Amino acid sequence: MQRRKFAREFKLEAVRLVRERSVTIAQATRDLDLHENVLHKWVKEFAADPGHAFPGHVPFLPRTGGPNPRPFLEYSSPP
Repeated sequence: MQRRKFAREFKLEAVRLVRERSVTIAQATRDLDLHENVLHKWVKEFAADPGHAFPGHVPFLPRTGGPNPRPFLEYSSPP
């Protein structure tokens, strides 16, 4: 089985779910079909250098099926 690759935008949105929307890593990883260690690594990498986190080019966004980004999860604000 091949390792999955994720677009920078997908990683940034996943990190935003945890940092800005107060979604737990456990919940986010279930919803995004990721392993918790992957999201922990992305959060740590973003915290170390937000401007240069996740370099590279991946032509598609998971769960969108194409190059046009769209919200892949809708979360309500915490009460």
